[in-house]
Amino acid sequence: MFINYAHRGASAYAPENTMRAFRLGVKMGANGIETDIRKTADGVLVLFHDESLLRLTGRDVRIGELTFDELTEIGIPSPDGTGSDTVPMLSTFLSFAKDQPVLIALEIKADGIEPEVLNAIRSFETAGKCIITSFELDHIRNIKALAPAQKTGLLVRSVDDDVLCELKRIGTEQICPKAEILSPELVRSLRKSGFNVRAWGVKDEALMLHALRCGVDGMTVNFPDKLYAILNKTV
Repeated sequence: MFINYAHRGASAYAPENTMRAFRLGVKMGANGIETDIRKTADGVLVLFHDESLLRLTGRDVRIGELTFDELTEIGIPSPDGTGSDTVPMLSTFLSFAKDQPVLIALEIKADGIEPEVLNAIRSFETAGKCIITSFELDHIRNIKALAPAQKTGLLVRSVDDDVLCELKRIGTEQICPKAEILSPELVRSLRKSGFNVRAWGVKDEALMLHALRCGVDGMTVNFPDKLYAILNKTV
């Protein structure tokens, strides 16, 4: 089954990595949600991509320097400037997502949080619908060491044979190449090696169509409604 992952929720239309964006992604037909996990100064796992608030809010302060209460006082603006929302806890998201018809891709963005992430998805009984991803191979190794059956995926900007061998050795199920480097031959090769292939960096509709032509198993998009329309031939 092809997975249309709403990237940080429907982030083209709502504040990224907020409950508003996640709910909108589901409403737009996404059957997957992708999000990012960091940790606050008081130890709360939250959903936020960048290390700092600078890009989204103009405040040059790191997530790890704020308590959760301090973080919730800062609104994350909508792309169109028509409102804002707050950074949610991982637990709030999992409570919502467990009852939705979606798979979940959780990207680890901070070192040392793997045990807590695993505990959270177990406590909400969502381990079976989650894949834990990272750009850092060590994060994937740590997850597999702690929970060998947990599905994992490595995000890559290029495909390296040595990395592929290591992923196969530790039992990683998914590889996530940047959409710009995809070709039908590469995707066929990766799938033949046993990997599920998910594209990231799908920044526009041209790349979305390119990834589809290459035969990927899924992709993360900021505009899940447009991908849904293509997949369901409604346009």
